[in-house]
Amino acid sequence: MIENRFKRALARGEKLLGLWLALGDANVAELCAHAGFDWLLIDGEHGPNDLLTILAQLRAVQGSPSFPVVRLPSDDRVVIKQHLDIGVTSLLVPMIESGEQARELVRSCRYAPAGVRGVGAALARASHYGREGDYLHRAAEEICILVQVESRAGIAALADILAVDGIDGVFVGPSDLAADMGKPGRAGDADVQAIVVDALDRIANSGKFSGILTSDHDLALGYQKRGVSFLAVGTDVGTLVAGLRNLLSDFKEV
Repeated sequence: MIENRFKRALARGEKLLGLWLALGDANVAELCAHAGFDWLLIDGEHGPNDLLTILAQLRAVQGSPSFPVVRLPSDDRVVIKQHLDIGVTSLLVPMIESGEQARELVRSCRYAPAGVRGVGAALARASHYGREGDYLHRAAEEICILVQVESRAGIAALADILAVDGIDGVFVGPSDLAADMGKPGRAGDADVQAIVVDALDRIANSGKFSGILTSDHDLALGYQKRGVSFLAVGTDVGTLVAGLRNLLSDFKEV
């Protein structure tokens, strides 16, 4: 099986730095995979991705120092099954707002009798196309299930979500939370950040892995000092835009 280095590193207490990939391009993923980040998030929710483009990026990243995490578009059971079958071992699922929703997510990632994941391992990249004979028995230990809490309802249900066995970590989404609080585009607002920081502390105290993304340098440093388990400090889109802007401005000034 593909060993889940991401999950193992977090279990050892390592604090991992990541980058968000939203361009949906395998060449970009390959370039970023050798930049030195511990993990890369392939975005299937807001990025222009489908199953095949995500598969191409998994292959581009494989063998690099960076481990891929995939954000799914939803907690749809069929979508989860398809991504697990192509070899996604760490998945981030958005808009989780209750303990029951989190429990059903875990069931979607487990084979019977522990869950309801359809059995198609003999056809799947996840089992090296059937060559990994004990995949059905080992899959659960290698899969890392991360849920995204990004609304007032999710924050209110955080204790119930944290109590769900099989949820490995919780990722806080400040942008959607800010919008839900009536402050769209203001993720750095003091009221929003007070809730974000409290949630991150509660996640850490529960023994689960805590995660967050921000392109704000000062906020990122603050999260890092708090000991966030897996912290994304930028995006491929933002890095490219900033680099192009800076390059052009150097010559325009001349």
